[in-house]
Amino acid sequence: MLVTRDMLLDQYKDFKNPDMKISREVRSGRLIRLRRGLYETGRIINNFQPAQVIYGPSYVSFGAALSYYGIIPEHAFHVVCAVPGRQKDRIFYTPICSYYYTSVPREVFPYEVETYELEGYVYRLATREKAVCDQLYRLPEMRDIDELCVLMYEDQRFDDEDISNLNYRTVSELAEHYRSKNVTLFSEYLGSVV
Repeated sequence: MLVTRDMLLDQYKDFKNPDMKISREVRSGRLIRLRRGLYETGRIINNFQPAQVIYGPSYVSFGAALSYYGIIPEHAFHVVCAVPGRQKDRIFYTPICSYYYTSVPREVFPYEVETYELEGYVYRLATREKAVCDQLYRLPEMRDIDELCVLMYEDQRFDDEDISNLNYRTVSELAEHYRSKNVTLFSEYLGSVV
């Protein structure tokens, strides 16, 4: 269960030093510090669970979502989330894992994101199409489709079968909102292979 520092201070009000009690609970592992003033009293089943609570509005995307969907072969050690607009990147280190928050265009932020509930947490996760577009948006701009394919299949190690199974219409609609050459090239490429 999520608790705030104020809730804990109220719970430990009979202690001589409630802040010291909170520190001891964190050191013992009975409390997990997610960020300053925010703690978890239970166990986290899925690293995506606290992502929206730690910093929001946000949704899980980029390498974390690509790994979850099996589009890239690597396991994501960090949860990388998208936030709207031109915000400065943020990083939160927790005992669970590190949470990175990076921006995507405000216009595309609400599209193609699904909401899940797990053990009292609500978290948002980009669809397959959106996760690929987010990843390509944040990478250096490619000149043409051939260069983009090298980036996707050699550098990023995208699974070509997963890519060819993406919904072209969804990617095409998303490309209009990103205003990114990489995402536009990806939409053109996907249109030629489906």
